[in-house]
Order: sequence, then C-alpha cells, then structure tokens
Amino acid sequence: MNETRREYLKRINLVLDFIEKNLDTDLSLKRLSEKAHYSPYHFHRVFLTVVNERLNEYINRKRIERIASIILIEPNIPLKDLAYKYGFNSDNSFSRAFKKYYGVSPTKFKTEGKELLSKIGIEPFSSEKYICSIDNIKQWIKMNTQIRVKELPELKLACISHTGEFDKAANMFQRLMEWGHQKKVLDISNFKAITIYHDNPNITQTSKLRFSTCVTISESVNTDGEIRQIGLKKGIYAVGHFEIKAEEISKAWKSMCTWVIENGYEFRDGDYFEMYHNDHKTHPEQKFILDICIPLEKTDNIKLEETSNLDFSGTKAQNGKCEKRLDYHQLINYMKELKAFFHKEYDTYFKLGNVYQGNPDFSYFSLTTDELKKQKLKFVIILNHKMMFFSICLSGQNKSIRKKYWEMFKDSDWSTYHLAESINDSLSIIDQTIVEEPDFSNKRTLTELIEKESLKFINEIKDILE
Repeated sequence: MNETRREYLKRINLVLDFIEKNLDTDLSLKRLSEKAHYSPYHFHRVFLTVVNERLNEYINRKRIERIASIILIEPNIPLKDLAYKYGFNSDNSFSRAFKKYYGVSPTKFKTEGKELLSKIGIEPFSSEKYICSIDNIKQWIKMNTQIRVKELPELKLACISHTGEFDKAANMFQRLMEWGHQKKVLDISNFKAITIYHDNPNITQTSKLRFSTCVTISESVNTDGEIRQIGLKKGIYAVGHFEIKAEEISKAWKSMCTWVIENGYEFRDGDYFEMYHNDHKTHPEQKFILDICIPLEKTDNIKLEETSNLDFSGTKAQNGKCEKRLDYHQLINYMKELKAFFHKEYDTYFKLGNVYQGNPDFSYFSLTTDELKKQKLKFVIILNHKMMFFSICLSGQNKSIRKKYWEMFKDSDWSTYHLAESINDSLSIIDQTIVEEPDFSNKRTLTELIEKESLKFINEIKDILE
C-alpha cells in the first residue's frame, strides 16, 4: 500500500467514525472536508474512491438505516420526530428519501418492514416474532449463556475497518498482531481481541456492513493507513458470555436483544461489539468463546454487577506467573530467530512458513520438504505462550488430508507419539512436547535442544510415512 492510499484511508476512516457518531447533527460537505483536512472538491472525490459511495448518498443511507432500525424496535415513536432529529427538513423530503431506499413509505414500513427486509436478504430482529416462543428463547439463553449488566472500562484499541463480508476478519486480526508486535504496543497483560459493528445487520445489506477488528494497545501510537487508534468509552453494557459455533452467533445476538427488551432495559447509541476469548480453530468443537456486548442506557432499573476484567489468559495466579516469565514480543522475536536458524542450517532441505502471530496464546511456523509437499503434509513447531512449552506436530494442508493420515495411524499399532483424539478436535495429526519450561536465558542451548528433538520427531515420522 503506497503512502498516498495510506493517508486517504486514515483520513476517510476518521470521517466515517465522525459521521456514525453524529448522524443527528450537521454533516455538511464543508464540515466533513475540514475534518479530513481536504478541500471540499478533493474530499468528495477521495470519499467516492475509497468508500465507493457518494458522500450525500452515504449520509442519507446511514440516517435512513438508523431510523428504520428504531422503527423496528420502537414503532410508536412519531416519524416526524425521527425525521427532524436526523436532518430531514420536511416530512415530504424524508418520505421521498426513505421510499427511494426501501421502496415503501416510512408509514408502510412500520407494518411491512420486516417482510420487505426478508425479501432483499436481510433477516430483521423482531421481538414480536419471539413472543409466542419466548420460553424457547429463555431456555436457549439458559443453556448457552450467562447475561450480566456491567459497567465496562474504557479500552484503548488499534483497529482495521472493512466494509463487506466478514471473511476478511481473520486476516485483519493477523495484520494487527504483526503490526502491534513490530511497534511493541500490544497490551498483552490484559489482551482483548474485539470486533465492533458499525451497522445493524438487521437493516444494512451485507455488502455494505462496516465493521472494525481491534486489539488492545498499551499506549497511544501514531498510526497510518488502514490501522488507526480508537477508544471504547466506559459505559454500561449487557454482556452475554457464549461458547458456540459460528452459525449460532447470529442467534446469540438476537437472543441478547430479546433479553434486553424482556428485562425492560433501553438500548443506547454506542458501540455494539464481540470480545473473543479463544482461537476457535484450537477448540475441540471449533467453537467461539466470546462475549457479546450491547450498550444500555443508565436507567433506574439498572443493577450493576462487579465488572469482570474479561481476561482470556487463565487464572490470576497463572497470569502473574506468566508475566514474570515471558514477554510476548520477546517470544515472537525468539520464534523468528528459531526459524532463521532452521533456514540457515537446513535451507536445502526444508521449506519454511512464516511465523504465525495472530493469537497472543501461541505462535508457530511450518517446515516441509518436496516429498512431504507432494503428500500435502507439513511439520509445525509450536510455542504455547500460556503453558510455556514447545511442541511439534505432523499436520496437513486441509482437513481431508489430516483425516486420511490420522486414520492410517489410528488403524495401525504404532504408538510412539500422541495421536490426536479426533481429527475434528485438532489441526495436528500426531504431536509431541519437545521442551517443557524453556530457559530463554540461554537461547543457544534452547535452540539446540529444539533442533535435536524436532529432527528426532521428523525423522521417525518420515520413516513411518515411507
């Protein structure tokens, strides 16, 4: 990404954040171009290029979507009040703009909006939809979550924003972790990985949904281009803790909204976000452990619970022990040194993958040979940051390859190393702990030990494969 595009992204992202938080104020071209430090003419062109939507169209869409979202949840609020609050000068101008976007008048949307949204591929949240089966919703919540009302502290975050499909999120988190390591600003002692949703998926089409992936940082930094610093303000939230599969996340959000309404709380304009406590790929059932956080107004019926630190690195005793023994940035640097050692010593034999650093709990890199590549297999050296040990495993390029070789080992009488309990539960086929409680004060000895144990594992597995 060249410097010009970095600067465009930086300035436009600031403006998008400002628009989102000020839909009920003056959002003139002059005011927004001043925020971006561009001339009005230049800003308009840059905005269209980056966002792929004209400025006025974008603002009108966001305002109409905000009003539509309110109508679905609180249909008794007068339309005239909403139109005036969000910058429409007359009932006619509001009605024309609304009908242009949704194809019906705002009055008709009150009664037919849910069906209309379903036709264009948006499944709206509807409290009425669940009234007849509210007991089922309560039972699902009881089985899958604990919901608490908490005052969450302010968080300092670095983020990357994206508009469109959510499949880009994993790569965005990886880029954030690499950037944070390079800058040495990740708040590892109280690390949080967060996705903030800037649009309501019940109202906004998927192709136009804007979200930000975020990681906590320990200090303010000068960011550039796609990475920028934002803050989550201190506030009251309904916090639901879930351990669910990806396809259940949408249902979890809907159940949370139902819970808020059923318990008489009021939604607050603010950041709706998910906070992740694991890498779902390492979960035995590929489940996400996450908190869904919905901002609430501070009303008389709010009874706050003591705020949890929502730490996802284990008990306080474990955390204290780990903080004394390790530093995330030093561990990543050592893994890069270890990879460089294998590259130098075995350049003609192994092809090495990059050091993965997309999760604060572990890092790894892969080694493969021409022969293994033909079999779509690879070895992976892993450092577990939480439990403090090195391991090595045999893995495959995809699940079907892992399953094929896992079944071969499972059906044999060979039992030298640990075989994964189930191929659905692990990215490894066979694994072995090679160094427990590594001594980083003597890196040369540690590297030699990892080399020795890794080669022993690799050669034995290769002999079996042959």
